[in-house]
Amino acid sequence: MHSSEPTGAPPAALLAAVESQLAGSTDPAGSELFLLRLRRWWPDLHDGLAAAYGPRAEETAVRLLRLAAAAYADREPDLKRLDLVRSLEPDWFQQPAMTGYAAYAERFAGTLAGVAERVGYLAELGIRYLHLMPLLRPRDGDSDGGYAVADYRDVRADLGTVDDLRALARTLRESGISLVLDLVLNHVAREHAWAAAARAGEPRYRNYFHVYPDRELPAAYERTLPEVFPDFAPGNFSWDDDLDGWVWTTFNSFQWDVNWANPDVFVEYADILLFLANAGVEVVRLDAIAFLWKRLGTDCQNQPEVHAITQALHALTRIACPALLFKAEAIVGPADLVHYLGQGPHYGKVSDLAYHNSLMVQIWSMLAAGDVRLAAHALGHLPPAPSTTAWITYVRGHDDIGWAVDDRDAAAVGLSGAAHRAFLSDYYAGQFPGSAARGLVFQANPATGDRRISGTSASLAGIEAGDDRGVPRVLLAHALTFGWGGIPVIWSGDELAMPNDPHWAEEPGHQADNRWTHRPRLTGADLDRRADLTCPAGQVFAGLRALISARARVPHLDASVGSEIGPLADPGILPVLRRHPLGAMLGLYNVTDGWRPYPAWRLGELGIGDPWDALADAAVRSGDDGNLWLAPYQAMWIV
Repeated sequence: MHSSEPTGAPPAALLAAVESQLAGSTDPAGSELFLLRLRRWWPDLHDGLAAAYGPRAEETAVRLLRLAAAAYADREPDLKRLDLVRSLEPDWFQQPAMTGYAAYAERFAGTLAGVAERVGYLAELGIRYLHLMPLLRPRDGDSDGGYAVADYRDVRADLGTVDDLRALARTLRESGISLVLDLVLNHVAREHAWAAAARAGEPRYRNYFHVYPDRELPAAYERTLPEVFPDFAPGNFSWDDDLDGWVWTTFNSFQWDVNWANPDVFVEYADILLFLANAGVEVVRLDAIAFLWKRLGTDCQNQPEVHAITQALHALTRIACPALLFKAEAIVGPADLVHYLGQGPHYGKVSDLAYHNSLMVQIWSMLAAGDVRLAAHALGHLPPAPSTTAWITYVRGHDDIGWAVDDRDAAAVGLSGAAHRAFLSDYYAGQFPGSAARGLVFQANPATGDRRISGTSASLAGIEAGDDRGVPRVLLAHALTFGWGGIPVIWSGDELAMPNDPHWAEEPGHQADNRWTHRPRLTGADLDRRADLTCPAGQVFAGLRALISARARVPHLDASVGSEIGPLADPGILPVLRRHPLGAMLGLYNVTDGWRPYPAWRLGELGIGDPWDALADAAVRSGDDGNLWLAPYQAMWIV
């Protein structure tokens, strides 16, 4: 398609096609708005498609915009209104009042209807963002916790129906809570309709996957590919008799990687995104996004085309349903992490949110070592995130914890990366002298020495073992995530100091995966314990409510402002500086079990006069020696 339109404008023929599709609309103002958005976001859409698909970019764009126009026409009036509200307040998700909660629907409340009944509980805690783990219909049997999707347009039968999902989204929306769902991008279940058609011999769908007739190319790829699940799913390719070939399976043999080099795959997923947005989903977690593009001789992660694809998808949703946000699930090395929020030509054009995996790892590292120097170096050398985006900060998630400590960061502070990672595994498995942690080793790899850890925050911090320092450790860890900026997310059960589930292996399909130990089921009795301030459940719940309330009152924690590491004065205190237009904020975090000093004169040097601790809601006073003294595991937000 060629045009004499100015650079950056949609081709005239494409505009004419979209205008024709919208011509019968009963909402001419809405049609005009759609076309205005198309003109605004066309350069990002076109450039992303061109980088991934070259000469097929414009034909793909035509198909996509037809889908987008149809989805916009079908969008419910209240969702169109939400689009307008969010367009007028594009920083809605960056505001300090945003706090998230993540859970498996069935383990939190049984069904989608049950989740709706517990919205009051979430509101009591102060939640504005609810991430429900995979609930689209997976394959039967082992489904990798729901990440082997058999149908993206259906809901697990035990949870309810698509209508129940729409109703829950509406209930949450009316309560000021945004619904977050997973979209698995890298792979589908072997039982998915695309895979079934490929196994039936349909060439179109065989091209949706990476299929090889023999081991020559798979063996060449394997030379540079890591293994995600070396214990129970070694290798990255699986033989399939029906395909008569080797299919790429990064995760499990029943999870087939899709071929994103095929633009037909892009169009399929774009249609699914629009479907979820029209169901009321406000944030889509782009699962396993780092793996989408395959390139021989690399680890097939973080390839440039991944960011081009995300940019094009992002632009398409800005045209049809701009209330929808993207959250990148990229558990990658620190140097690669910020690219999922946009760097270089993709700055601010890809995902709106990304997981700050490095912060999570360094929090647990500091608590084990009682020393902040590695964290200060590693976190202090991350590139700044675009000001229009936000980190997802968290103490832990649904997954195991992998010790993503960069060898260069460790060496810079006089440590061995391998030795420190081994120490962390020993410490959190309770194998290090003096450790009160009760984590479980997950996927030990003798070849690499990698030993990841499963466990709830309460079990990792020592609460399960009865250590009286456990509650302060859990609250300090959360204070760090709340004080970093972005959207802090609490994992279900952590707000009630729930320990590891000792019966995790008794449920069918869970026996080989000890991550289920930190995915507890919440009963009514568990929730009732939040009112008992004599037990860890009540103490942690009250502490988190206080953190959420305090955070909402501190404008310095708006996510548009980046965090930087302030001047170190004591190896036990992490100083985190935020330079807001209203003035500086200094977060101080004592990661040790002893009292620690921080020089008060630093506050004046940073421009903080008349210092006030926004956490304690009290004036900051120095001691006679000129120091601020922080109690064991104390946090301060000084403004």
